[in-house]
Amino acid sequence: MKKLNFLVVMDDIATINYKKDSTLAMMWAIRERGHGLYYCGIHDLWLNLGELYVDSQPVEVFKNPEKFYELGEKSTVKVTEFDVILMRKDPPFDMNFIYATYLLDKAKAAGVLVVNDPSSIRDCNEKLFATWFSEEMSETIVTAKQAHIREFIKQHGDVIVKPLDGMGGMGIFRLTADSPNIGSTLEMLTQMQTLPIMAQKYLPAIKEGDKRVLIVGGQVVPYCLARIPQGGETRGNLAAGGRGVAMPLSDAERAVAEKVAPILLEKGLYFVGLDLIGAKITEINVTSPTCVREIDDQFGTQIAVDFIGFVESLLAQS
Repeated sequence: MKKLNFLVVMDDIATINYKKDSTLAMMWAIRERGHGLYYCGIHDLWLNLGELYVDSQPVEVFKNPEKFYELGEKSTVKVTEFDVILMRKDPPFDMNFIYATYLLDKAKAAGVLVVNDPSSIRDCNEKLFATWFSEEMSETIVTAKQAHIREFIKQHGDVIVKPLDGMGGMGIFRLTADSPNIGSTLEMLTQMQTLPIMAQKYLPAIKEGDKRVLIVGGQVVPYCLARIPQGGETRGNLAAGGRGVAMPLSDAERAVAEKVAPILLEKGLYFVGLDLIGAKITEINVTSPTCVREIDDQFGTQIAVDFIGFVESLLAQS
């Protein structure tokens, strides 16, 4: 395989968690396979007369928690100096994020491989995209209207409500038919019935974990990370204090993931985190999925290496 130049678009590298960061694992894999590695943030992407330029820095990465990166001098280059761009900016999925995907469309048009595909990142809202596989979900509605959600709560008795643009468990509430704060919770989440939110029938299987299944290059990783709620929490998200335990996929979990995987491949979504509770889809994470390091540490997999190998194979075919 010829040497490739990779640009990683991400948050400030100084702020990442050395022990858990999946993007860092990808960067290690890129360097171990002999490729060039460069780094920038979304504000380092800019247009000049319709051409995309990048204010980027070469970066060296090390498996040393005391010093895990070293940045070279920043310079401005045309985006065509890179063979691959990994879009690994974390949410929030706000207008800044969306503008960055528009700029990355320019990179794709110029012949650079952008992973994940920027237009698919925009199209596939992580909550709403899941509803294309509604037969594999818990009963779900999406609406801004309090009356519909109240009827849904009355029908199912125990419901999870959440914003469509949340991350890390933010804004997730569990409501039952006798909850005293249904009205105020829904007013807040829907911004007085002007913003749609998602309501889902509560799945008791959350006690066994909200399971992150990674799908890499259309292939389902055979292990998942179960994020298990702690201390009476409803949410299993690691950011909300959940405990991460890697485990093999069940037959039912694998069957669901195998249904989703070909669609992801068609859309250029090559590194995706599918979230399952009790083998039911809750979200499909396409922005910057994580949990690579925990699964690798507990099962000896090399998920990031496999991912970079897949990217190499894509370019070898082009």
